[in-house]
Amino acid sequence: MTASWALPGAGHAAEADVIVIGAGAAGIAAAHQLKAAGRKAIVLEARGRVGGRAFTDSSLGPAYDAGAMFIHWAERNPWVQIARDLGVATSDESWGGGFQVFADGKPMADADRQKRRGAFGQIDRRLETVDLKQRDLSVKDLLGDLGPDLSQIASSGLLLSIGEESDRISARDYQRLWSGDDLLVPSGYGNLVARHGAGLDIRLNQPVSEIRWDGPGVSVATPSGTLRANACIVTVPVGVLKAGAIRFTPELPARTRDALGGIGMGALTKIALKVEGDRFGISPGMSFLEAGSAGRLMNVDLFPDGKDIVIAYCGGDYARELSLAGPDAARDHLTDLLSKMIGADIRKAVTGISFPAWWTDPFSRGSYSVCLPGREAAREQLAEPIGGRVFIAGEATAGGGAMTVGGATLAGRAAAAAVARIKA
Repeated sequence: MTASWALPGAGHAAEADVIVIGAGAAGIAAAHQLKAAGRKAIVLEARGRVGGRAFTDSSLGPAYDAGAMFIHWAERNPWVQIARDLGVATSDESWGGGFQVFADGKPMADADRQKRRGAFGQIDRRLETVDLKQRDLSVKDLLGDLGPDLSQIASSGLLLSIGEESDRISARDYQRLWSGDDLLVPSGYGNLVARHGAGLDIRLNQPVSEIRWDGPGVSVATPSGTLRANACIVTVPVGVLKAGAIRFTPELPARTRDALGGIGMGALTKIALKVEGDRFGISPGMSFLEAGSAGRLMNVDLFPDGKDIVIAYCGGDYARELSLAGPDAARDHLTDLLSKMIGADIRKAVTGISFPAWWTDPFSRGSYSVCLPGREAAREQLAEPIGGRVFIAGEATAGGGAMTVGGATLAGRAAAAAVARIKA
């Protein structure tokens, strides 16, 4: 359907049909769809790079995906075809070289490891049997009858996947998340997303401070001035919206604000260390899991793909603490842990750190969205058009595809399609 547009105000011609805020996967997808429909779209990106939370970091020399890493549920993920179209290889093989569990830096006793292994499957078993139709539960409550010790162990794995504490995760929302095969992008998922942005009108270093939607169109304030358009697609993370980094005039409707109140941001975090020289007899791709405390899990991938790098993962309040402490403290903390696991000589081998802490990043304010217990409908609510010309889209509005680059892409396309259906 061809849309007809009204000008945003007398004497103020629109610079674009649509302004897209954010050049992550959702913003790029929306802009491509609008371009294909013959619409002029301008993409405003606060950072000095494209890709958002999909970011291949090469600051240490060896590159790694500091944000999104897997093309999840590859059977229906649009990035499989995008990669194919761009000639970018994907792989279903990980770099795994073995797995070992530790408690306070020492190999965990076999009995404790078996206890953990049995507990981890409890979430899926509970979700298969519990009736959530009448009432949503937190994941913590879902596991409550296991007892405080075992339930904490059972839910702790979510710290390394969802990145959030179990009492803040809606069981209904978790239950509906899509699953399927995962693919890796050897050249970097973030690099793939950035490459897909080629050919679009993307303007970097343009953080938006205000969106006015009190006229027939919208006006968007940036450091380079105010841009006007007929509609706006906002793809910034929920954490940025909740922090009030962008002012809306008039303020967002109560229903939209209520939706934002029902969604939090997880804190899945990666800390990468450059480690040169001796590899201490460790096979490339070996993983060490520090699991002595259920609330402070940290998984460390050592020399993945043979690179001189180790990558640690953590989530929840533990990750928030490290993010707030900063790179130096994170480096010391991880090096202390590795010295217990491997030996003190590793301290001499650590030569650098990369710590893109999404929780404290002003353009993210978290890793990805998490519905709070009882608020699983907030994703659909957040996607509802505002005033017929402002649309919020991203992984937070992706339903079963939430928390993924693929979901963000589908949400961006859906928002662009809705814009194209508008009639003035």
